[in-house]
Amino acid sequence: MLFVVSLLLLCTGISVSADFQCTLIPGKLRQIDAGAGEVYGVNDNDDIFRWVENNWKNIPGKLIHVSVGPAGVWGVNRANNIYKIQDNEWMSVSGLLKQVDAGGDKFLGGVNAQDNIFCLRQSCTVSRSSSVSWTQLQEDLKYYSCGPMGCWGVNSVNNIYVRHNVNPTACQGTQWQQVGGNLVMVEVGTDGSVYGVNAAGNVFRRDGINACTPIGTSWTQLDLCATFKHVTYDNGYVWILSTTGDIYRCADNK
Repeated sequence: MLFVVSLLLLCTGISVSADFQCTLIPGKLRQIDAGAGEVYGVNDNDDIFRWVENNWKNIPGKLIHVSVGPAGVWGVNRANNIYKIQDNEWMSVSGLLKQVDAGGDKFLGGVNAQDNIFCLRQSCTVSRSSSVSWTQLQEDLKYYSCGPMGCWGVNSVNNIYVRHNVNPTACQGTQWQQVGGNLVMVEVGTDGSVYGVNAAGNVFRRDGINACTPIGTSWTQLDLCATFKHVTYDNGYVWILSTTGDIYRCADNK
């Protein structure tokens, strides 16, 4: 199913994206993540899927959140146990997190049930050991995602924050800087693109991000005439999940 998104002009000072095409993908998912040329997702039964040759391939195991990127493929289950794919099998890793993100420069980010932020250095993500040492970061966030030009996150009241120059050996980077707007989740693409969803189910893209302006300049709403709960981006495609779990892949010619 293919449809062209029509645009509406807003009077809120937030710009609206140009027309782009979206394809309805078969299946239902609760969470989805795209990165490093791959796409993974999980459904309401905690089943894990990988997008392979235009079809979903079931991956053995049970997870509530999965992430793929330069740091590999990682996920967490309902008990907040952490797993990564090692030699084509899920390997348990020490620690407890509710959300992970593999989009950094071979380092892993994540948050626990108390919204504490953690980072796993590159030396640990490439290790074959299941016992690893996590670095706790300052501040509290409910969702955290990293890319080549920095890490973004949102807190319990949906405020948005970013930090730059995050080092794969130290995980710290610069001080947190608040960004205007409110989002319930935010994802950073492998190329540094930033997308998010707000409490009303609207999808936004951060524009103007580059090496000189890693924080970007403004938010653009992708007016999709529907409400959504999750967004991710890689290789020119925005993957979004509706509130009922429908999967859309949209070509964003930004």
